[in-house]
Amino acid sequence: MKKTTTAKQKRLQQSKKILAAVKAYARLDRQAGTFRPGQDRVHYAGRVFDHQEITAMVKASLDSWVTVGPYGEELERALSRWLGVRNVILVNSGSSANLLAVAALCDPKLPNRLKAGDEVITPAVTFPTTVAPLLQHQLVPVFVDSRLEDYNIDISLLERALTAKTRAIMVPHTLGNPCHLERLVQLARRYRLFLIEDNCDALGSKYQGRLTGTFGELATLSFYPAHHMTMGEGGAVITNDPRLARIVRSLRDWGRDCWCGHDAGPHGACGKRLQYKIEGLGEAYDHRYVYTHIGYNLKPTDLQAALGLAQLKKVPGFIKARRRNFTELSRRLAPFERWLILPQPAPHSEPAWFAFPITVREDAGFSRQTLQSFLEERRIETRLLFAGNIVRQPAFRSTKYRVYGGLKNADMIMRRTFFIGVYPGLRSSHLRYIASVFGEFFKNRKRT
Repeated sequence: MKKTTTAKQKRLQQSKKILAAVKAYARLDRQAGTFRPGQDRVHYAGRVFDHQEITAMVKASLDSWVTVGPYGEELERALSRWLGVRNVILVNSGSSANLLAVAALCDPKLPNRLKAGDEVITPAVTFPTTVAPLLQHQLVPVFVDSRLEDYNIDISLLERALTAKTRAIMVPHTLGNPCHLERLVQLARRYRLFLIEDNCDALGSKYQGRLTGTFGELATLSFYPAHHMTMGEGGAVITNDPRLARIVRSLRDWGRDCWCGHDAGPHGACGKRLQYKIEGLGEAYDHRYVYTHIGYNLKPTDLQAALGLAQLKKVPGFIKARRRNFTELSRRLAPFERWLILPQPAPHSEPAWFAFPITVREDAGFSRQTLQSFLEERRIETRLLFAGNIVRQPAFRSTKYRVYGGLKNADMIMRRTFFIGVYPGLRSSHLRYIASVFGEFFKNRKRT
């Protein structure tokens, strides 16, 4: 008797053919030529993936689960294991992660929550969406200066910046270089302050052997293509506090109270989805449509999560490559320290470097723009250290904030600092070329 092939079997067969073709295509697309110095662009960052990521995204699309679902839940669990934390909540960007971290600490359901007018200490050298959520929640940023050695908040100023209104500290680990977390945690505990780590640039960085992003009440990640792993766009909120995790998830998901996963079944994970009695909503109300927070929709898609799962497996190798590239660049650029301030790892740290920051010394005899233009003309990408001194930025000048002490270093960073890449897509041939262009620049400077 002839065996009948079911529709499900046919789909499975076709799926295998499609994925095999995609894998072959992706391998062909990956065949890159030899780097051509002066012709090929030396990027500061970029996504690094192969047939595994392409195949994962196509497979997710064939599964036809478009919004966040099984792949998203799997990625949250995998990130939790990798980081050694209890809760990871995926979102659609690192900026959204920062927004939700701050919003959770302002939530009316949280005892001792942050309220309008409360002060939050943060460095003036920062990214705009580290500060924006503070202003959006009517909190008052208190800006302090950074150190030129590591570009992080100057920990020696922090305690003196405290007032009776200070309720939290929000710090980025700049370009993957960890802040002085031992002192930050001590101060946060002593003065009962919330600590938020903006870990968007620092996935895999360690302080005293422990991963950054695991020290504060909350931390954030970004999975933009420039970062240590990518989902295209995407991010995450990290917390060990189950109460904060539930608030963040609710705020991410329209403000609803339900916490069911994609496969919770008709009666929900709680077993009583249709039996909730909520004052003002009638005799009983479907728990999936009970809203207990003023929320957003900041979810990613399952296609992005599938990409993230493939990327996460490669993160240890990516981190190793970033550290190797940083070390080689440090060695090759060391002869130019007469004119340049080169980056130094923070004490007790193992950075997973996002980039390689460089500051042109004030007595160098040339401007940052002169060196930057020279590099760009020779196809070496450069970027500024984000907002520089953020209080100088047009959007932030008229906002309500406080400055403790001067912002001398922040101003210098704004005028004289830029960065170049160390991402895993760069090989030694790229780094040799970068060093040769720096050598050409300083050779010309000596002649003039």
